[in-house]
Amino acid sequence: MMIGQSAPMRDLKSRIGQVATTHFTVLVEGESGAGKELVARALHDASERRSGPFVPVNCAALVDSLLEPELFGIEDRTATGVRGRRGKFELADHGTLFLDEVADLSAAAQAKLLRVLQDFVVERVGGQVLHQVDVRVVAATNRRLRDVVDAGRFRADLYYRIAGVELRVPSLRDRRQDIPLLVEHFRGRLRRTRQVSFSTPAMEALIAYHWPGNVRQLGRVVEHAVALSMGSEVAVADLPTDVTGKQLTDVVEDGTLRGWSRRYAKLVLDRCDGNKRRACDVLDISYHTLQSLLDSGEDGAKGRPRSRAGTEAAALCEDEGTERLQACGSMVGIADGRTAGVTDALRTSGGPPGMPGTERVL
Repeated sequence: MMIGQSAPMRDLKSRIGQVATTHFTVLVEGESGAGKELVARALHDASERRSGPFVPVNCAALVDSLLEPELFGIEDRTATGVRGRRGKFELADHGTLFLDEVADLSAAAQAKLLRVLQDFVVERVGGQVLHQVDVRVVAATNRRLRDVVDAGRFRADLYYRIAGVELRVPSLRDRRQDIPLLVEHFRGRLRRTRQVSFSTPAMEALIAYHWPGNVRQLGRVVEHAVALSMGSEVAVADLPTDVTGKQLTDVVEDGTLRGWSRRYAKLVLDRCDGNKRRACDVLDISYHTLQSLLDSGEDGAKGRPRSRAGTEAAALCEDEGTERLQACGSMVGIADGRTAGVTDALRTSGGPPGMPGTERVL
């Protein structure tokens, strides 16, 4: 399930929808834990091959001696005690073959893979029969493969074979506004264990963190926090120290929607080197709304009753359009200190379908 309504995620989902209808090979690049396999599965599920198999292969674990049997198969009795089997290419026939961490293939493995990708004909080890396969290849790497080619560690001809279309998965720190939605998703998966929400300071600590492990790390942090929380809310003290050790003095004291929004807007503006137009694109708000947040003072925010946060968020959503209801709804939950009610807030606001846990969003 691909969760996120930020501008980078909307762009990625749009590209997936366009590419899925083609038969081109696809190269997916992104940091570890960002969700590259989810992108590959989304491509498969949205394509004409959805009824066929999706076969993942961890290229980093393929040693040269096992490459050919693993990818191309082996005939029965090729060696003493060896039983014949089909390789990954044959298993993925009429489906999608996902080559994860393709940049880690050795030079010998790259040459063998290139030969198959030229005509999609495989020959099992010890066999004499050629097998034609109908496979779509989606490759992924946590490095920029073009740089690996330039460094002489990856064949240029193989790069051009697998990089028919290139997709980049954004890191979590480049789409921080999706963190409340992701937290709600991971928290919802743990409801059978414990029903807890995340306090405003805890949520702000999560948003401020730099997330080197991306979405995968966030999921583990949510599990950790829920397991250690003693009450009905996750507090900052329940989060791992590597998350809370950074700028805890900046964690919110003012829990209103405008106070939270102002600090987040300033954080994004700082990451955009003060470029307000670029910050508006990242935040997906108008220039006027950004300027209003930056101009609002602490005194006005602190004097506002917390119950007005929902009203303010609803007005902001109406002003900015229905496509931003998810982000506004998440902020309502944070401002009222009740992130567990994000989904209910959206539904009562007449928000669009596609919330985490209700349907797949592509």
